[in-house]
Amino acid sequence: MLSNNTKPVTTVSSSVSLNSNSIRWRLVDRLRANLLALLRVVTFAVMGMIGCMVNVVFGAMYTSGNESSTEGLLYPIESETREMKKLDGMWNFVRSESNNPSQGIREKWYTDDLARFRKTIQMPVPSSYNDVTEDAGLRDHVGTVWYDRKFFVPRAWSKGDDRVFLRFGSVHYSTIVWINGVQVMTHEFGHLPFEADVTNALKYGAENRITVLCDNVLLQVTVPQGKVDNQAIDNGVELVQSYTFDFFNYAGIHRSVVLYTVPRVYIRDVVIHTSYEGDEGRVDYQVTTSTNETDHLLLKVKLYDRNGTLVSKDESEAKLQGTVVVPQVQLWWPYLMHPEPGYLYTMEITLGKAQSNDAPTDEKEEDTVLDVYRLKVGIRTLEWNNSSFLINGKPIYFRGFGRHEDSDIRGKGLDLALLTKDFNLLKWVGANAYRTSHYPYSEESMQFADEHGIMIIDECPSVDTENFSQILLEKHKSSIEQLIHRDRNHPSVVMWSIANEPRTGKMVASPYFEAVAQYTKKLDPTRPITAAIAVNVNDDVAAQYLDIVSFNRYNAWYANSGKLNMITNRVIEEAEAWNKKHNKPVLMSEYGADTQEGLHTLPAYIWSEDYQTRVFSQHFKAFDALRKQNFFIGEFVWNFADFKTAQTYTRVGGNKKGIFTRNRQPKAAAYLLRQRYHALGELGKSHLPDDLFLYTAPENSQLSQEKTEL
Repeated sequence: MLSNNTKPVTTVSSSVSLNSNSIRWRLVDRLRANLLALLRVVTFAVMGMIGCMVNVVFGAMYTSGNESSTEGLLYPIESETREMKKLDGMWNFVRSESNNPSQGIREKWYTDDLARFRKTIQMPVPSSYNDVTEDAGLRDHVGTVWYDRKFFVPRAWSKGDDRVFLRFGSVHYSTIVWINGVQVMTHEFGHLPFEADVTNALKYGAENRITVLCDNVLLQVTVPQGKVDNQAIDNGVELVQSYTFDFFNYAGIHRSVVLYTVPRVYIRDVVIHTSYEGDEGRVDYQVTTSTNETDHLLLKVKLYDRNGTLVSKDESEAKLQGTVVVPQVQLWWPYLMHPEPGYLYTMEITLGKAQSNDAPTDEKEEDTVLDVYRLKVGIRTLEWNNSSFLINGKPIYFRGFGRHEDSDIRGKGLDLALLTKDFNLLKWVGANAYRTSHYPYSEESMQFADEHGIMIIDECPSVDTENFSQILLEKHKSSIEQLIHRDRNHPSVVMWSIANEPRTGKMVASPYFEAVAQYTKKLDPTRPITAAIAVNVNDDVAAQYLDIVSFNRYNAWYANSGKLNMITNRVIEEAEAWNKKHNKPVLMSEYGADTQEGLHTLPAYIWSEDYQTRVFSQHFKAFDALRKQNFFIGEFVWNFADFKTAQTYTRVGGNKKGIFTRNRQPKAAAYLLRQRYHALGELGKSHLPDDLFLYTAPENSQLSQEKTEL
């Protein structure tokens, strides 16, 4: 397994050697057969005891100032100055033996084609590798796997001073990447992008080989957490991964792999902030370049509306920051809050050389252009207080879901057809928001949310955090930094979620989440922070550090199963208790019931579609009572669609709490929820879908008139 006892590395140049992982590799090299099992049991026991003592004695002494930060990572695009080549497709794939994960490193599989060392199979990228084959051993594999493929780099890319970057959208989890046998980068977290300059590692106009080592092991010092031990099987022992979160631990190269070029002096990063006053919008921008010598650089910024018409522009010399003022601004509004939700402008940023007095008078403008980058911009404001959350000065009531990146065969692999279907269904049902439970979703999904006006509670990959430590805190912060760095310019992102169902009943959780919350606010003070809390309001020690309190509760399911008459009052009482204790806005971030599609019972019985519908209805009563108290701001069903989990006797093929099946077909509750969400839409009855209510009989007044006439 890859090293998990060092600080998380985000982007590493080719000069980095395997020494960063040498501690784990040397340990793994010594682990053999039964010795491996014995040493692991002892190690985890000792670590557990030490961790427990550290948490109890030094829980309030978490240190700050060690945070890592990422650079670059702009979403890759093509422009006048940039070219792009995707490496998606079929790769060669090898699974390591679980009890010998470092074999490939020792035997230097990265120095040649994988097929020369082991028999390979074909594996699609992007996708999870778990469900692509019929091999249960691969589905449940714990440890390392290897990918490689060949590709060509155009000879033209070697001309001039262009640099070439290699970028991964996401690999689960720890990763080492080689180009032509040269290590070019490592990365620890899944769900987040990483990249490196590979200009000097490539062969231009010739064939190249990329090799990727991926490790899916989760430990108590990874984000998310897990445990690994050896267990006896019929013919020996094998590594078994355990984790408390309720979704399948998919692994592999989950998102696109891209090579892209940039000029020698290029736009490295862009940060924007939007506001408006009256009919005038403002886009404040700050651009970072690949050079610190900006005195002779000129930035030209143009803003185009949805139709491609230039509406405003600005220039900045040396400082590379400024403001684009937009007359008659079109604001970004959530779905069903405006006739044109999700309005986006296109910002064109051109980096060039400033004209000097002695420059030739016949020099063309394009000769001075160094780099061009474009991104979508939504102009909107966010505000919050102790009772409300507002967009563009208007209060928001969230109607949404918890979701998962999950589907048959491809697992968590990016699928644009599926993504399109999901957003069509979100709008069909009338939702205006969802939470990226329980990790960052693809950049493409964030772009879809921008365009459709779907608000996002953007959640970092910390789920079920329980064994708090300084090492874990640094990695938790790093995952949040990478998330905010990636998503800060998206208008759809309206809130950061710093954890899901952490064990915040422990006293040590208080200083831990105080540090996480403070760090998150430091990175982005323009958005509120939350966390989905599952412990009792009187036991929790973390909500005090949040801006908005989110709570998960499964009345009539995990508690009081089958008792439909034990929902409404309990939801009201708990929401009121959270608000009374913290004087902050409250939303319910999870509620629901597992439902086997096609199962109907009358009267309603647990697991039936009828029962799920009744559970929802009883919650609706509570939500409407809470809305009248002016502190309750949202309801989120768990879950949008059924999804896969680890194998357990409590799950029939996975978690069935979706209002849609795993292949996106509606259950009965979908129609009930659709009627509610559209009825709560701010646009009013005139915009209700024609098929929201099927015709059954005349309205009461018409029916009375017909009886009178008879």
